[in-house]
Amino acid sequence: MPAEILTTDDLREFKVEIISEIKQLFSTQPANVQVEKRFLKSAELQELLGMSPASLQNLRNARVLPYTKIGGTFYYDWEEIVQLMAKLKKPAKPKFS
Repeated sequence: MPAEILTTDDLREFKVEIISEIKQLFSTQPANVQVEKRFLKSAELQELLGMSPASLQNLRNARVLPYTKIGGTFYYDWEEIVQLMAKLKKPAKPKFS
């Protein structure tokens, strides 16, 4: 079996192909939010929901948002957040024809 010699041009071409495939993978992912972790820290939840730290604290203080505090870090169960949002969901007003 003859040996093949790789050149720097071959490696550059391979790099371009890999980057192209990675970009394609990211562009085909759905736009909806998929959380891979069950427990999120405050900053992660703020980013996902587009909330300020003060809004998150107000929800904790009002006992609306379930959380666990370990040390000085707040953790939120994503499944409980989704259930809470579904429970607090307001129905749309019907359109009149």
